[in-house]
Amino acid sequence: MKLLHIDASALGAYSVSRELTQSVVGRFRDAYSNLDVTYRDLAVLGLDHWSPVADPAHPEAVQNKALVDEFLAADIVVIGAPMYNFSIPSQLKAWIDRITVAGVSFRYTANGPEGLAGGKRVIVVSSRGGAYGAEAPAAAMDFQEPYLRALFGFLGVEEVEFVRAEGLAMGDDNHKQATIERARAVVQALPLQVAA
Repeated sequence: MKLLHIDASALGAYSVSRELTQSVVGRFRDAYSNLDVTYRDLAVLGLDHWSPVADPAHPEAVQNKALVDEFLAADIVVIGAPMYNFSIPSQLKAWIDRITVAGVSFRYTANGPEGLAGGKRVIVVSSRGGAYGAEAPAAAMDFQEPYLRALFGFLGVEEVEFVRAEGLAMGDDNHKQATIERARAVVQALPLQVAA
């Protein structure tokens, strides 16, 4: 079984999303002795904005193909996606632009678009300084979770789950720690089965 672990936070050791993605991946490692984990730290990888490359032997084209291939090969994808300015980090968007490839991870048909990346489970760890859930006054400013749900749905992924650490900056350190503990409890409750 293959698991692709993506981190996008620029905060390094101070990142809540990184801590929680490690916990998610750790649970799967404990459950599956044959787990093959590929790790991509997008803050270190430093992908540029996507641009078309005609030559398939060009280093950027080779890297782009490797990124989409490992996404397609994964049974489980765990993504650390902190909210930056109501959306996702630009480094995560750069990765998404490389895995969203017409004719590879989706295609257009006479009946509309068809996702080609189904049959996998995507778990998104979302960390947010404020509160943007459905009941929150700022819910309309959430361009992070709806975007990721739509994007992976477009690619054919039917199972997209979110682990949220929300409101991290809305109180003192005790409040932040309680928020992280609630997210850890969600991680511990994640079912570990993967669709065949």
